[in-house]
Parts: sequence; C-alpha cells; structure tokens
Amino acid sequence: MSIAGSIDQAVDRAKEKDCDTFQIFTRNPRGWKLKKLSRGDVAGFRQKLKNSAIDPPVAHMPYLPNLSCPKKGLHKKSVRTLTLELERCNVLDIPYLVTHLGSHLGKGREVGLGQLTQAIDAAFETSKGRTMLLLENTSGTRNSMGSSFEDIREILDHVSQKDRVAVCFDTAHAFGAGYDLRNVESVQRTVDELRRVVGLGLLKVIHANDSKGELGSGIDRHEHIGMGYIGEEGFKAILHNDSLRKLPLILETPIDRRGTDVTNLRRLRELAS
Repeated sequence: MSIAGSIDQAVDRAKEKDCDTFQIFTRNPRGWKLKKLSRGDVAGFRQKLKNSAIDPPVAHMPYLPNLSCPKKGLHKKSVRTLTLELERCNVLDIPYLVTHLGSHLGKGREVGLGQLTQAIDAAFETSKGRTMLLLENTSGTRNSMGSSFEDIREILDHVSQKDRVAVCFDTAHAFGAGYDLRNVESVQRTVDELRRVVGLGLLKVIHANDSKGELGSGIDRHEHIGMGYIGEEGFKAILHNDSLRKLPLILETPIDRRGTDVTNLRRLRELAS
C-alpha cells in the first residue's frame, strides 16, 4: 500500500481494497533520506489500524541498503537504515519488518554471512523494540544471500538475538531458486523441506507472487497470480496447504493492463475457496 500523503492513508487504502493484511514502506524505498514521522502521523496510523479488522501490518526495508555488503561505507549506511526502520516499526506498532538479505558482491558466502549477521546484531543492539525482523528468501541471482533454506538456517543460527528473527517466504523467489510449487505434491515437498531445515514455527509471512521465470531460473520477476510459471494449480495448492493457508499473504504482483491489486486479490480468494 502507498503511504502517499501521510502514512495513515495506507490503512484507508487497504480498507478500500478489502485487505485482511497489508505491507508498506515507511518511507521512500528508493532513497537514503527519510522524513521523520510526526506524532500526528503515528497517532493516525495506530488509531486507524486499531479501528480496522486488518492484522497484521507488515513493513519492508528500502531497496538501497545491502546488509551483506563488504564495502565499509555502504555497509554502515545499511546498518543505520535497518536500525531506523526497526525503530519506526516499533513506534507504529508494526510487528514485522521484512528485509532482503543483500549481496556479497563476489567476495563469497562467508564474507556475506559475516557482514549480514553483524548488521542485524548491530541494529538489534541499538533498537530494543518488539518488531521482529523477517529474512526474505531470494531467487538465487548472482552473489545474493539466502536463496536456499540452508542459507536461511545458517543466518538464523548466527544471529545473536534469535528470538527477534524469523522468515518471510516469497513464492516467486523460492520457485526461481528451484523449489517447485506447481501442484499439491510439489508444494508439500517444499513445505516439508522448509519444516525440516528452518522450522515452520519461524514462518510468519508469505509473499504470494507468481513467477515470470521458470523453475530454478534464478530470475526475480513477479507475475500476476496464475499467469506465471507457478500457475493457478500451484497457487490453489499453496492456498489449501494446512501449513500455509492461515498465514498472512502479501501480494507484490504487477499493476498493468492485464491486472491490478484488486484482480490479483480476487483471484487468490477464488482459488482459496
């Protein structure tokens, strides 16, 4: 949901689209500068949320930070941004902040892991609130961190404050990384693998996106529900899987001549029923 005008208007927009849950950026996601939240912004957001039936609200980290970055200057700015976002979420009563895990820029997984866990630990050391950081799985693009369940598990194991981290599962990213989601059997195999390696208790939010890329392509491009390689059968299986169906599902699908947020939401509900 857009926060244009003021952040509380995101709640209004979510209600207009008949959402059960929603995700926002608390600031401009494509820049480093941020506008400080006013008391009025915070009070308005929290009051409108309280008066709605929408739960939970979810926030997403901006795009520019790279928490796995080996470059000192960019890594420092990234840690600063993560810290500020955790603090903003705490003030807004947003329970989950989703983060991309970044790139090691060719320096290797071990370097990336060290930088990433250092960044998370440093942010937690400064921000003491209740907001939980959700690690989002990636599609396996070159030098990226967190494309396999084993990678996610390793990151979770290295973070000091383990009770403050959990997982956001992106369907398009998982499919791009080689986890099949096209039918009942493949969805169950993927869920079983997620349970074995990570643990389903740590799965808090799902990003429900179809994929423009084929299975194992490493491509991170989202598609309208049912129009990509996961397809309608895959999403019907996801939505009827007992381990997934009751979790908050966030749509990050395109808006173009073929569909909108509303049409994708309607399609998901049709497949769920």
